[in-house]
Amino acid sequence: KAEEVDKVKRSESGVIVEPISLSPEKSAGEAIDLMAKYHISGIPIINREKRLVGILTNRDIRFLEEEDKRLKIAEIMTKENLITAPLGTTLEEAKRILHKNRIEKLPIVNKNFILKGLITIKDIEKVEKFPNACKDAKGRLRVGAAVGVSRDTMERVEALVNAKVDVIVVDTAHGHSIQVIEIIKEIKRNFGIELVGGNVATFEGAES
Repeated sequence: KAEEVDKVKRSESGVIVEPISLSPEKSAGEAIDLMAKYHISGIPIINREKRLVGILTNRDIRFLEEEDKRLKIAEIMTKENLITAPLGTTLEEAKRILHKNRIEKLPIVNKNFILKGLITIKDIEKVEKFPNACKDAKGRLRVGAAVGVSRDTMERVEALVNAKVDVIVVDTAHGHSIQVIEIIKEIKRNFGIELVGGNVATFEGAES
């Protein structure tokens, strides 16, 4: 669940602020697996200093044979004439750059070419299609996650909080049981996050 929350919270106002990236020394196979895992069609490639050195997209890997998956990303990535944009680029500006260059992904870099973000045409389209989506102060979609009551509940809550979840739902059949109430108190005491407790189906349960 924490991994799913992380996917949602990576984007701020249409800009992916911590884009998934890889080293040019990694293999094509690793890139393909990562793209499949996160359902993405491209990955910025950065060196040890986090400087952008290339980008790997579906176009670069589309015709790879099975044995080609051992190749280093550096051998197959797009590295010439990289199209980038500076920090502060608006979505409207990004849209024009993407359209002009017939590309779908626009890396955001600082003056030293350090990767600082990524804007994709899909993210722009989502912002335009859902202007009233529920977002936090940074423009990221709000996301909640449910946990049960078990030995590892607090560990799971900690992982979700670290992934920047907005609300935790303590979801059980008897939301007003002593065990659930104690878990809710412990979560509030340790994390101070928004909480929903349930299910509660009686007046007495709501009162407790």
